[in-house]
Amino acid sequence: MVLSSVLGFPRIGPNREVKKAVEAYWAGKISADDLTKAAADVKKESWTTVKSRGVDFVPSGEFSLYDHVLDHSAAFNVIPKRYIGLNLSPLDVYFAMGRGRQTDGVDVPASEMKKWFDSNYHYVVPEFSEDTEFKLNFNKALEEFREAQAEGVVTRPVVLGPISFLILGKAAKGSKIGFEPITLLAKLIPVYKTLLSDLKNAGAEWVQIDEPILVLDIGAKLEREYTLAYTELSAVAPKILLTTYFARLDSNLNYIVKLPIAGLHIDLDRAPGQLEDVLAAVRNTPIILSLGLVSGRNIWKTDFDAAIKLGQKAIEALGQDRVIVATSSSLLHIPVTLASETKLTDDQKDWFAFALEKASEVTVLAAILSGSQDTKIASALEQNRASIAKRRDFERNSDDTVRKRVENITPEMLERKSPFAVRQETQAKHLNLPRFPTTTIGSFPQTKEIRQARAKLGKKEITEGEYDKFIEREIESAVRFQERIGLDLLVHGEPERNDMVQYFGEQLQGFIFTQNAWVQSYGSRYVRPPIIVSDISRRGPMTVRWSSYAQSLTNKPMKGMLTGPVTILNWSFPRADVSRELQSKQLAFALRDEVIDLEKAGIKAIQVDEPAIREGLPLRRADWDAYLKWAVDSFKLSTAGVTDQLQTHSHFCYSDFNDIFPSIQRLDADVISIEASKSDMKLLNAFKSYSYSNQIGPGVYDIHSPRVPGQQEIQDRLKDMLAILPPDLLFVNPDCGLKTRAWKETEASLINLVEAAKWARQNYA
Repeated sequence: MVLSSVLGFPRIGPNREVKKAVEAYWAGKISADDLTKAAADVKKESWTTVKSRGVDFVPSGEFSLYDHVLDHSAAFNVIPKRYIGLNLSPLDVYFAMGRGRQTDGVDVPASEMKKWFDSNYHYVVPEFSEDTEFKLNFNKALEEFREAQAEGVVTRPVVLGPISFLILGKAAKGSKIGFEPITLLAKLIPVYKTLLSDLKNAGAEWVQIDEPILVLDIGAKLEREYTLAYTELSAVAPKILLTTYFARLDSNLNYIVKLPIAGLHIDLDRAPGQLEDVLAAVRNTPIILSLGLVSGRNIWKTDFDAAIKLGQKAIEALGQDRVIVATSSSLLHIPVTLASETKLTDDQKDWFAFALEKASEVTVLAAILSGSQDTKIASALEQNRASIAKRRDFERNSDDTVRKRVENITPEMLERKSPFAVRQETQAKHLNLPRFPTTTIGSFPQTKEIRQARAKLGKKEITEGEYDKFIEREIESAVRFQERIGLDLLVHGEPERNDMVQYFGEQLQGFIFTQNAWVQSYGSRYVRPPIIVSDISRRGPMTVRWSSYAQSLTNKPMKGMLTGPVTILNWSFPRADVSRELQSKQLAFALRDEVIDLEKAGIKAIQVDEPAIREGLPLRRADWDAYLKWAVDSFKLSTAGVTDQLQTHSHFCYSDFNDIFPSIQRLDADVISIEASKSDMKLLNAFKSYSYSNQIGPGVYDIHSPRVPGQQEIQDRLKDMLAILPPDLLFVNPDCGLKTRAWKETEASLINLVEAAKWARQNYA
């Protein structure tokens, strides 16, 4: 009999209960016990609803109040020294690691964040050193297994694997040169053995151990470490399901099948082509194969017939008892349930399956592959076939004008009229900025009043005219604030924007939107990704009105603010029937038209943000070149249609640029801004090594924390930057946009930033 499995579930609650509780705790409105109760309620609902869908393997242990990797660090005592001895509760230490803390005499920055593989989810990077002393502060997997048991649900605990934990971390500041966290494996294994043996003693039959780095090229170098770890762990653990996702195993499969594991999970949504190699490798072993047939990363309904073909191929090779039907990855990356959507049309709703609906999909597929004769299962299959057929009919529609425009792209359309050195001289005269010009990344705080005004407009409690007047007042306030504190290159603050992707999607042909389809990005930051359903085009100018209005209020130059094509694509749920390249270039043309219109309207600088360009990089190096070609071309197509005097900016978040630096150079943006404060500015060495010649604004403080940096702290960062970068190329700006921050901390931080820039002008004349 084929069993069914879900690898993980959204931990936000169907109505964002976790976000509300966590933020209430941070605000001092509820106690730690209240927060624990709210979390327990969400976990209970997740376990019971997934079980009610008939899923055989229900996950536990993957819930988190902030981030599951941070949970793992806290549990295994991987707590940097700066967070120790602050007289904080363990819960407050945990949150300080995630978001920093600056209250009651405590002043510590947040830990570094990175993107979780090629997703828009951020994890808190573990910090290791030779002195790291692993111990089990608490056994989260065991605690949640018992919690679920008390609710009548027997779960399969989920644990981040020891080797992925170490590889995803970094050497702590002050570690010996050349120290690699993986050298700590022998010290870490005994603690894992305790965790896993406790689970076994508590009655857990299986444990899901996630080792996602096995889909990376680095996995090929870790055979010895995997053999050592899993030989020891299998002796004391429940049956181990070694879990991989997001890409293919490739040659790493050769040693994985020799490990003493009971099961192996592979992602057949992102990498269906690996099935035959995996089947050949596991055929003569006792390993049970978990097939990721239902996407954990996209919201389209599963094509049952296509999934059944893959499942039948596995059954023919292994038999039903050695096959599990599963989600391809955790469902963390998609919304909780389609039932919350009341404004989508019936036809649109019929296209999709969110997390709870996908739980049903795995059970139906498992039943079909088990040979079920249940009429309900047969009916579900026929309904799925009808849904897929209707969607295919819709997908065959296309906008020939948009398609032909992409087909007719020429090399000249991707290049600025003059090289950067010429443009820089022209722009210097046009913009008249001082040395070390100060600016921000674009957004200012989205206050309660802004959100209320937007909600009132949606409910038609105020008119469009009243809303527009409100937005004008907010923009004028932002402009006057920037003038008052002395920023040089201004922004309009984006009060009219709900989200940096959704705002544009709402003004483009080809997108549809949800009401409650929230997905966690990091901590309590959730987003509602738009859904691309057809060819993309611009209905008309999207930002010209507000940028022009902002420019009319000041003599200082104003930046127009756009989200780039690759980021809009990566932070939406894309179409599955056409290539990402086609979708990206359609977006690029829409943005190209907007950039040209902004320049015609008198805007002197335009920022086209691409924080997701590194995130979208394929996980296997062999696949990089094709992606980087169309991703960079998309950005250049967006920005190259303007005169030399228009200064183009772009922004990148939390990215390791070393491996793709030639592509960053090829973007040819006049100015790029990057995260630098949380990563100890290690990124800047890449810019020095590659002799980057265009202008750059490394972030001088972390905006993901409410903590206010002092002027001296920013000056020290500028000193470090100027030891690496030429003074004539340096912009001074925060790490990212200020949308999630409060005005009090924003004003204090930016005043210190401006004063630090003045200091730099005086000392680096």
